[in-house]
Amino acid sequence: MSDAIVIRAMRRDDLVDVLAIEHVAYSTPWPESSFRGLLDRDDADLFIAEIGGEVAGYAVCWAVLEQGELGNIAVSPRWRRRGVATRLLSAVIEAMRDRGVVELFLEVRLSNDAAQQLYRRFGFREVGRRRGYYTSPVEDALVMRRAIERPGTGPSTD
Repeated sequence: MSDAIVIRAMRRDDLVDVLAIEHVAYSTPWPESSFRGLLDRDDADLFIAEIGGEVAGYAVCWAVLEQGELGNIAVSPRWRRRGVATRLLSAVIEAMRDRGVVELFLEVRLSNDAAQQLYRRFGFREVGRRRGYYTSPVEDALVMRRAIERPGTGPSTD
C-alpha cells in the first residue's frame, strides 16, 4: 500500500467512510444529511484525502462572496500525524482562493490545541470567541481568520 496522500473531491459513495471518521472525531457529529446537502451546493467544496485507496480524512468549506468558512476537517485516528490535515487545509485554502475569497474563517474548540497549532501554522489568527458554542461537553469556540491573497497580489498583511 502506498502512503501517498491523494486529495480529491468528495463523492456520495464516500459518505459511509466520512461519517465513520466524523463520529470518531466529533462529540456532536454532523448528520449525513448535512454532507449530502453540501454536496449539492455550488458554493461548497468537499475534499477527501485518500491513502492507498482508503479514506484517511476529509474537509468541507464554502464561500459567500469574498468570505469563506472551513466548516469541518477531520482525519481518521489511524492516519493522524502524517500530514493529512495539512494537505486538506492546503486544498481548502486553494479552493477558496480560486473562488475569490479574501478571508477564511473557522471555529475550533478552546481545548483543541493540536488543531489550533495547525491553523496558526497556516496563518490563522484568533479574532473572537463564541461562548458555549460547542455541546457535549459545553465549551467555547475560538473564531480564527486567515487572509487569502488573490492570485498575483502577493501575501496579505492582515
